[in-house]
This record gives sequence, C-alpha cells and structure tokens, in this order.
Amino acid sequence: MVSLKRLVCAAVAMLAMSVVARAEDGFPFGTEMTLEALPQAGSKRIPNIEIGDHGEVVLELWCKGGKGQFSVAGNTVIFVPGQIQDRSCPAARAQADDDLVAALSSVETWKRQGDVLTLIGPKPLRFRTTGN
Repeated sequence: MVSLKRLVCAAVAMLAMSVVARAEDGFPFGTEMTLEALPQAGSKRIPNIEIGDHGEVVLELWCKGGKGQFSVAGNTVIFVPGQIQDRSCPAARAQADDDLVAALSSVETWKRQGDVLTLIGPKPLRFRTTGN
C-alpha cells in the first residue's frame, strides 16, 4: 500500500516538473538567440536577437543592426521592426539583412522546443539560445 506522504510527494514533484517544462517551452522573453544560418561570404557574423522581458528586440544582423518589438498572444506572434541602421553594408549583406527583417515581419506563429525557437511564417526561422 502506498503511503499518503509518498502520494503527496509524487504529486508535488509532477507539478513542479510540469511548471519547469512549461517555462522551457514558453516564449523566450529575456533571452539572446542566434539564427541557425551560415555566415555570409567574407564574414563570421551570424544574426542574433536579444529579446527583452517585454518583447523589445535588439537585432544584430549580418551587417545592419536595429530594434523591434515582439507581441505574443498564445502561439501567435507579431514582429514590428523599428529603425534599422544601415552601417554602409556591402550590397549582398544589406539585401540578406533586408530579407531577414522582412521574414521576421511576416511571422505568424511560434513554437519552442528546449533552446530552439521556431518563428513560423512564409519563411520559417530557427533561433537557438545563445549559451555561454
């Protein structure tokens, strides 16, 4: 026969694990993430986003940089770009940056599995939590 104490302990442990699992799969506010992509020719830089606690975003693209804002409701997400700094980029990198901002602006939903955030739209984008 299982004791009441063991039953309560098991229930508390399961509840704690489900809370941790939900936190790991929630939208990654307060996180820095790197795009799963190869660097552009002649550069080692890969785009990353720093998502603030309230959805504010700092973008560092292949060449350009800027700010934006994520608005999240359930699995729906909207990205609104702010001002993007030109930084005198070579044409190919500038175009890649513009394409990435356009892809971010067209995302509709998101999903997260562990340290990977997938932004789903016409062009899915996968970002991985930047680990130190």
